Amino acid sequence: MPGRPINDHQVRLYMTTRHHLPIPAAAARAGISLATAYRIERDPCLPSQKYTPRGRRRPDPLADIFDAEIVPMLQAAPDLRPVAVFAEMQRRHPDLPDCVRRTMERRIRHWRALHGPERDVIFRQEHEPGRMGLSDFTVMDDLGIRVAGALLSHRLYHFRMPFSGFEHAHVILGGESYVALAEGLQNALWALGGAPREHRSDSLSAAFRNLSAEARDDLTRRYDRLCAHYGMEPTRNNRGEAHENGAIESAHGHLKNTVRDALLLRGSREFASLGDYRRFVDEIIGRHNARQTKRIDIERAALQKLPARRTGEGEEHVVIVTSSSGFMLKRVFYSVPSRLIGHRLRVRLFDDRLDLFLGGTPLVTLPRGRPRSKDRHGHVVDYRHVIHALRRKPGALMGLVYRDQLFPREAYRHMFAFLCEHQSERLACKTMVALLALAHERACEAELAIMLDADRVAERLPDLNGLRARFAPDPATLPDVHIQAVPLMDYQALLDSPMIWPVTGAECVA
Repeated sequence: MPGRPINDHQVRLYMTTRHHLPIPAAAARAGISLATAYRIERDPCLPSQKYTPRGRRRPDPLADIFDAEIVPMLQAAPDLRPVAVFAEMQRRHPDLPDCVRRTMERRIRHWRALHGPERDVIFRQEHEPGRMGLSDFTVMDDLGIRVAGALLSHRLYHFRMPFSGFEHAHVILGGESYVALAEGLQNALWALGGAPREHRSDSLSAAFRNLSAEARDDLTRRYDRLCAHYGMEPTRNNRGEAHENGAIESAHGHLKNTVRDALLLRGSREFASLGDYRRFVDEIIGRHNARQTKRIDIERAALQKLPARRTGEGEEHVVIVTSSSGFMLKRVFYSVPSRLIGHRLRVRLFDDRLDLFLGGTPLVTLPRGRPRSKDRHGHVVDYRHVIHALRRKPGALMGLVYRDQLFPREAYRHMFAFLCEHQSERLACKTMVALLALAHERACEAELAIMLDADRVAERLPDLNGLRARFAPDPATLPDVHIQAVPLMDYQALLDSPMIWPVTGAECVA
């Protein structure tokens, strides 16, 4: 074909066909012109053998420094970035222009491909159904989730079966810990309906950090017992080699992007409660698993049966209730009813709650608190536990270490600040304690908060007598109950009536 260059394949095809066909037929078979065929007859050399590489059109700007300076730097520090090499070269040679940077980066990349060190290799794995389940945690703070108006700092415990793609996610309020792992893993296994033969996790560095050797060994033993309870072999990837858990590490990004898209479709990142947000995440995971139903059914057939019951998920602690009507656990003070002062309580600690027991008797469940900082303890306080004692000593409110946590709602805290501005400290404490006692005794915490906000906005002090009359009558005032006495003859008339006597079997036959 005139005007179009030929390639090596066409020349080889022509030469092969020429053995048994004449020149015009062989040229047609190879798709070349007759003139090109006669030219090949005179010179059968391949086009690639006739190509002469084009030389440089301008001088090499790196000719004097690449082999002499850059290559020794790359050999001494194989991980050195090209941008750092370029900055060092400009420092040594101020006349080196910025436009040479891309040329240097390409030259370094080419040199490393020919002379650089060997690189790590990722080995793709074939996953058998029911063999492995993976667990990991991923931070979700960058999504900006807000619960009840407050920014929620949290993680997701993420479980995945690589064969079927089954996933489970559980909102974690604290850091990576055995408690979070045990609760999330068991929820995932019972939702899946079986246990794999192997459970893979990372080194859980956040759970082991700042622990003594004895505490680390105890955590490892508890994790091994958890896996043994479900018949799973515990395995971990090598520290710092996150790609060894690639079957779940890559799924983290997909899960976070799915949650982000769902939030955009929802139109809001605000949730009324933590339970609402957890249901939101569960719906996302449920829709994902519904698309993998067939593969999940195949995997379920290969899973081990679950044991008869779950194993213990929380950490067990024994605490003593102090004279402050509370106890300290993991740098957080928790209040309890004062009648428990001096008793030893058994505490079962979970990621989001504490279950308290007196011996074998369950007492109460408290929300779990977190330290406010490295140097400041946290407080989880219920004003109902101490209000009776605070009424006898209202002045203690002013300097109370957990005063801000004592107020059940923001309206009470704002009102106390308002009282301190318009009354003496002694009277402000007395009034505030009376308001808290009223909220407790009359069960009007929410309604009273609304009225206190209205009083503060109107810049008027609360009327205690009016509030007591508004929410309930005085308990000391008993209603007049009039009881009308019934004559005894009325009871005698009932006894004489035959309708009240039972019917015997004989009477029924008659």
